[in-house]
Amino acid sequence: MLRFYTINALALVVFFGLLLGGFFGYVPAWLYVLFVFIWFLITAIGSFQIKLNYHLQSLNHNYKTSEKHISITFDDGPNLEFTPKVLSLLKKHNAKATFFLIGKNAEKHPEIVRQIIEEGHTIGNHSYSHSKNFGFFSSEKVIAELNKTNSVLKEITGKELKLFRPPFGVTNPNIKKALKVTGHFSIGWSKRSFDTTNISEEKIIKRITSNLKKGDIILLHDSSAKTVAVLEQLLLTLQSHKLQSVPVDRLLEIEAYA
Repeated sequence: MLRFYTINALALVVFFGLLLGGFFGYVPAWLYVLFVFIWFLITAIGSFQIKLNYHLQSLNHNYKTSEKHISITFDDGPNLEFTPKVLSLLKKHNAKATFFLIGKNAEKHPEIVRQIIEEGHTIGNHSYSHSKNFGFFSSEKVIAELNKTNSVLKEITGKELKLFRPPFGVTNPNIKKALKVTGHFSIGWSKRSFDTTNISEEKIIKRITSNLKKGDIILLHDSSAKTVAVLEQLLLTLQSHKLQSVPVDRLLEIEAYA
């Protein structure tokens, strides 16, 4: 598997090779442009695909589990309208999940955060602002975001969170550096639903249930009626396949709280 530092080391070797080639002979300009383009493309793909573990190690599944368990996870909550509906469905089907909460949303709806905990689910850190520019934050700013969200949720629940899901699934060296300081586990996914896009409910269900197996981690968002409808169908599918949704910390056999 390719890693950021491996690619950069290889890129330096190639770059100096091009410079030497240009010094002793002729290297066309387009070759330099192609080199930069390929490096940028690999780095961009690695940064936006958390499953590749390009910049840092994220926990995306546990295919070694002996139990018929999967994990349903929800990002971007709590949402006043839809999170209670999600909780109701999970309770109806005796399923447990993990909610990666945005700090500023948790501040607005502490009662929903407490309900999530009281009903046996796990919560994780999903940054404070969920800024579209999160991937460009300095390591110090990432640390501040994680610490602020942890502080908000500790005040509400009394728990010190150890689970973190990067906004948009974006990773980079600054986030890696920040996590070394805060001690959070980076949690990814093996099944991405794209439930925040214009994809139909039918296509979303097909995406996440196709080749679904024990150890998978499913990404959903508790922020729309479409996701609620998808969740109900997903829970019925899990029952028919004798799969049980458990909190992600249980699936991965790690501690959710310090």
